[in-house]
Amino acid sequence: MENMKQIDLFIAKMKQEQLSEAAINSFIHYYSRLCTGDTGLIPENTIDTVAYDSIDNIEQIQSVTATDQKALLSEVVCIKLNGGLGTTMGLQGPKSLIPVKEGLSFLDITAKQICSFNKQYNVQIPLILMNSFRTEADSQKALLQYPELTTAIPNSFVQNKFPKVFVSSLEPASYEQNPELEWNPPGHGDLYITLETSGILDKLISSGYRYAFISNIDNLGATLDPKILSYIAKKQIPFLMEVTKRTYMDRKGGHLAQLKNGKLTLREAAQCPNESSEAFMDISRYCYFNTNNLWIDLAALRTKLNESNGFLDLPMIRNRKKLNPLDKQSSDVYQVESAMGTAISVFDNSAALRVPRSRFAPVKNCEDLLLLWSDAFILDKNSSITSNPERKYQDITIKLDPEYYSFVNQLQERFPYGAPSLLNSASFTVKGDFLFGKDIAIQDSVILTNHLKKQISIPDQTLFKSNMEYQ
Repeated sequence: MENMKQIDLFIAKMKQEQLSEAAINSFIHYYSRLCTGDTGLIPENTIDTVAYDSIDNIEQIQSVTATDQKALLSEVVCIKLNGGLGTTMGLQGPKSLIPVKEGLSFLDITAKQICSFNKQYNVQIPLILMNSFRTEADSQKALLQYPELTTAIPNSFVQNKFPKVFVSSLEPASYEQNPELEWNPPGHGDLYITLETSGILDKLISSGYRYAFISNIDNLGATLDPKILSYIAKKQIPFLMEVTKRTYMDRKGGHLAQLKNGKLTLREAAQCPNESSEAFMDISRYCYFNTNNLWIDLAALRTKLNESNGFLDLPMIRNRKKLNPLDKQSSDVYQVESAMGTAISVFDNSAALRVPRSRFAPVKNCEDLLLLWSDAFILDKNSSITSNPERKYQDITIKLDPEYYSFVNQLQERFPYGAPSLLNSASFTVKGDFLFGKDIAIQDSVILTNHLKKQISIPDQTLFKSNMEYQ
């Protein structure tokens, strides 16, 4: 009875914010599980590993004929997750508007990629953004520069929000100082509900669209691939996840596994019990990493949603946080979330496909951004970001002092002429405060250290040579 009273409080709170019935039903579904003690954790003994050679390789699948390719491309849409703010990199607006290459933002490059693809294949594939309340207005304004992307399909929809839950009482969190902090994003698993409640799913299906390619907007390697589309259509796969070989750098990211019933599943770090953390990070045990590039059969999604009260019963992710992330004294709350990749365990006959690392190139911090700014990557005629073929090393490691280089404005101030040349660099580590001149070059492995409490200026055209530490 007590839980019913709390459920009524949550329903009233969500209705006041005019959230959809499906979003409310989804939250109450997860909340009810929370009340029964469900942690959302996936213990080691409930899953099995996925053998490396059990997943098809994109290099081994057949290309589609030109005639079939044109027909299939007329049935696909491109959806980009665009709800994130650049707060961790010191920005207040959408992360997708950060300049990343030649003055172009993530959104610019994504739009240009679609425009180029449409021209190359003589199609009109819609670009649709899943925005948050905070990114919708600015992203819409940015898209006005690309009128050629206008179609009969809306170019965006706004994801829902879930109320935070007090850990102590399991009641709705309240925070009078800033009511916005009473809410959390529901995770990108909310994609399926918002496609439904926005009306876009039905509009896509009625307009003849069958497939959706979905990826994060900060992953500029995630481009449309007709070969993958033909593979899905030929094998009648309702849900496909692109995976790539897991490296040490991916050890904390979500990995592919197999449930005891044989279905594939995704386990995120937040779903891993503490006692399983060592196994979770064992990249030889769990060898596949989720790129979050997904392909979905829209007709199959429509059927699943019809069967399940308008939302997919995805595995719950229970994140324990502070109500105010900037105030360690604020109350503990649960944020109930879900990940869109976990739908791989919901659809029958789901599959994973091994793709090259080049299809996973996200920018999560200023170290990634500096590398993308540099000559280690190039922007080709199709607006695709590719590794510079003149690079000496395939992998380049960047480590920047977080005190001076964590935010985009700090990076811009200290590299006023852009990134140094990294064509011949294996690793570049900066400790302390430096101001870099123009035409700087890094060779092999270099460490720069400034122990002083004042900034050191690096002269123009300085070449830092291999395996030396400069202090």
